[in-house]
Amino acid sequence: MKQAKDLRIVYMGTPDFAVAPLKALVEGGYNVVAVVTTPDKPSGRGLKVNESAVKRYASEVGLPIMQPEKLKNEEFVEAFKALDADLGIVIAFRMLPEVIWAAPRLGTFNLHASLLPQYRGAAPINRAIMNGETVTGVTTFLLNPQIDEGAVIGQVKVEIEPSDNVGTLHDKLMYCGVNLVLETVEKLAAGECTPMEQESMLEGVELKPAPKIFKEDCHIDFSQNGTLIINQIRGLSPYPAAWGALGENLTAKIFEASFEAGEGSGKSAGTILSDDKHYIKVVCADGVIDVKELQLSGKKRMTTEDLLRGFRNITGYQFY
Repeated sequence: MKQAKDLRIVYMGTPDFAVAPLKALVEGGYNVVAVVTTPDKPSGRGLKVNESAVKRYASEVGLPIMQPEKLKNEEFVEAFKALDADLGIVIAFRMLPEVIWAAPRLGTFNLHASLLPQYRGAAPINRAIMNGETVTGVTTFLLNPQIDEGAVIGQVKVEIEPSDNVGTLHDKLMYCGVNLVLETVEKLAAGECTPMEQESMLEGVELKPAPKIFKEDCHIDFSQNGTLIINQIRGLSPYPAAWGALGENLTAKIFEASFEAGEGSGKSAGTILSDDKHYIKVVCADGVIDVKELQLSGKKRMTTEDLLRGFRNITGYQFY
């Protein structure tokens, strides 16, 4: 039986969330024989070629990099099999075909940013905060043909503080995930792992999904209760950001806000209250949303006070 650091590991990932575990594997002396990531894409106004965060790190440390357009491409599949991998690790990547995830001798495991079976899907961090959860976590599980439904290897719980938004929680989960990935590699190498089928974890549990975030998920309905709105703002800040329309060609993304119960009584939802100097408050179903940081379309993100220095008659507008 190979020691953990002798395993031939293929690592698959794309964004910043996937960089920290890869870095820990490399710096810990594990044998990462290749990195698979998304192809470079032109983006921005100048269509500058943009490399994934994982590719940038892999290039820095000299790891072999594979960037297939299609994961079922015959040439890529043959090259992948030729790596003779013992273990695959996939973090924040694309859906893998079975010909890839089943190729490594010990299989392929994924790090998912929730406590599976809860929050299966593309946006587990956002959805947990938007739903008002106070606890989430990270899970490692073996891939199988169903998305996020493979047998669980390990989990770590993480508290969601009232001050957390998706940005801060992302970082908490990322650092917890680093240790869990290393522990999972060690367990699999030692044969000390009895993965738990998710079916056995479902009794009496109401599953909450984590589908991809779309523009309509980000639109704030100020006729809702304040707590729901604040959770929506937190769960979408800093990206992609909750927003409201102020007019036909004017929108405002809201990054930080607090809820004050009871204020604004008798005024319609979306009404803006302000002294034109220090505060912007928006009436909701059971109080007001006190906006702290926002970004008007075409402008930069700023505090409410900074915005009001150059924006006149904010109370002449209404959110809808």
